Amino acid sequence: MAKRNLESLQKQYAKSSHGGPGGPGGPRGGGPRGRGMGGKPKNAGHTIARLLGYLKPHTLALLLVLVCMLTSTVTSLIGSYLLSPVINHIAGVDMGTDASFFTELADKIITAWASSAPMTFLSNTFGLSGPFPYLLAAIFIFAVIYGCGILASYLQARLMVHITQSSLERIRNDLFEKLQRLPVRYFDANPTGETMSRFTNDVDNIDHMLSNTLTSLISGIITLLGTFVFMLTTNLWLTLITVAFIPIFALGGANLAKRSRKFYKEQQAALGAVNGYIEETVSGQKVIKVFNHEQDCEEEFALLNHDLRGKQYRAMFWGGIMGPIMGNTSQITFAFTLGVGGIMMLLTGFTPGELTVFANYSKQFSFPITNIASQMTTIFSALAGAERVFAVMDQAPEQPDAEGAIDEDTQEHDGIKGDVVFENVTFGYVPEKTVLKNISLYAHPGQKIAFVGSTGAGKTTITNLLNRFYDIESGSITIDGIDIKQYSRDYLRRNIAMVLQDTHLFTGTVMENIRYGRLDATDEEVIAAAKTASAHSFIMRLEHGYQTKLEGDGANLSQGQRQLLNIARAALSKAPILVLDEATSSVDTRTERHIERGMDRLMKNRTTFVIAHRLSTVRNSNAIMVLEQGEIIERGDHDDLLALRGRYYELYTGVKELD
Repeated sequence: MAKRNLESLQKQYAKSSHGGPGGPGGPRGGGPRGRGMGGKPKNAGHTIARLLGYLKPHTLALLLVLVCMLTSTVTSLIGSYLLSPVINHIAGVDMGTDASFFTELADKIITAWASSAPMTFLSNTFGLSGPFPYLLAAIFIFAVIYGCGILASYLQARLMVHITQSSLERIRNDLFEKLQRLPVRYFDANPTGETMSRFTNDVDNIDHMLSNTLTSLISGIITLLGTFVFMLTTNLWLTLITVAFIPIFALGGANLAKRSRKFYKEQQAALGAVNGYIEETVSGQKVIKVFNHEQDCEEEFALLNHDLRGKQYRAMFWGGIMGPIMGNTSQITFAFTLGVGGIMMLLTGFTPGELTVFANYSKQFSFPITNIASQMTTIFSALAGAERVFAVMDQAPEQPDAEGAIDEDTQEHDGIKGDVVFENVTFGYVPEKTVLKNISLYAHPGQKIAFVGSTGAGKTTITNLLNRFYDIESGSITIDGIDIKQYSRDYLRRNIAMVLQDTHLFTGTVMENIRYGRLDATDEEVIAAAKTASAHSFIMRLEHGYQTKLEGDGANLSQGQRQLLNIARAALSKAPILVLDEATSSVDTRTERHIERGMDRLMKNRTTFVIAHRLSTVRNSNAIMVLEQGEIIERGDHDDLLALRGRYYELYTGVKELD
């Protein structure tokens, strides 16, 4: 492998934002708050409507959340407003006739409470006089108001956590249930990492939007409107001056966010390239060492890592300066407003208390604007992620079973025997490319039918069609004289046991993995199946025997041992039809002979289809089908095909190399 430059490495390893960093095998990507930038949604309105559908069962709780937001915001604003009469009273300033209605009302409430029986008792007890009773009453009122705000914020947080997690639980359940109903075609066409990223990155972004961003956005809007109203009641002219600075905030925030978003996207792509390169080199370490490419890998990784450093620097820099720039801009507004307010206090009846309150409102007025602007990117990213989740949910499921489909509850059907007939079957995974052309064959119960031929000839496709992983375009496939489309898929597949070349073991014990072939099997039946597959001896050498815990797809077992467990799983099944797709490809010759003897017992009275490149495993088949380019070019038993001296003879004797 020639050493590649940065551009070629980026093209090869950079992943999309939803399938790269933050997905399986990589750390969280580098958008704001550590999340990947998911792009903009294509149809935001439709996506929002579907998300609201998941929130609909919590309508009452959402209304309570809104009430809590209003309560929290109003208590904060009222608390600030009460500062005006308190400061004026302590400073001995007469509020005069120009005081606002709310300022006078607040002063009357505090004065009334200061002269109430409890406050009078406390004042007399501690010998308080002058402004102290008034101040004590104000402190008590502040405590009540802010206490209500704290309680409202607590309830809001608790309710929103419940709403968000319940909604996400439903989304994940719906997504997972849909995956179980999708046809094999979908999983063949979509990488596992892409599918996994729907459960990780995309759902995580939705979680962040619902639990944090959405509440921050609504709370920011309420705070902005409430602050504006209270500013108006304090002083109209100072409010107009403060509002005049809004375009500066909006334009500055938008420009910074746009530039920051650009660099975050570049960082996301660079991080995807680094993670992709690491994943590939770690999984291919043996090959790298065999061919002595360690130095090349180090140099290529250094290129990608240096590129990531530069892009992360720019992303973090522009993302980091937004807060300080917007904060200092608000300080300029605050200083200007304070200066004008001071002049008004000298020339008009504007009081120190009102100036203090307005300055406080002016300072916090810019925060919701900045916060709302910064949240929009996160919202777009979450909506784009939601679109991708819903896109999976909208995939067409497997076609429903035919009306009145045959299953185990059909009284007039006494079970599948295994008489299989393919008649003029034609099929292609895509319309423009035919994989099988007019395939016709039969297999009676107890017969062993083998398929041999070059890679891509269509051998595995035949077994995929038998299971109805795909439906044929023309022709027919029948079992016991009944078209397989007349069987329910569940019933059909329960009657077909498969041993695939690519084994898969689940997290659990050896016993549980074998029992996956038939969940109601006893321990004795599991052990008998393991003995049939010649797996019992190696299982007993494991640390805990059949109770040995397997993790990571059986990473603590050899490939051959994993395949033996896969064969034992099929042996446990009582299915009358057995499919062996390169079942012994990962075991040694000695083990293969043991398995063949066990398979002979296993295949007795079962219809068996065998796919093999190792032709020694198919010699005792009742019939051997030689496929090339989707057609059966030769058929017969081992001796007949050798006598033909055709393609099977070439494959068996090695006279001609396999393509």
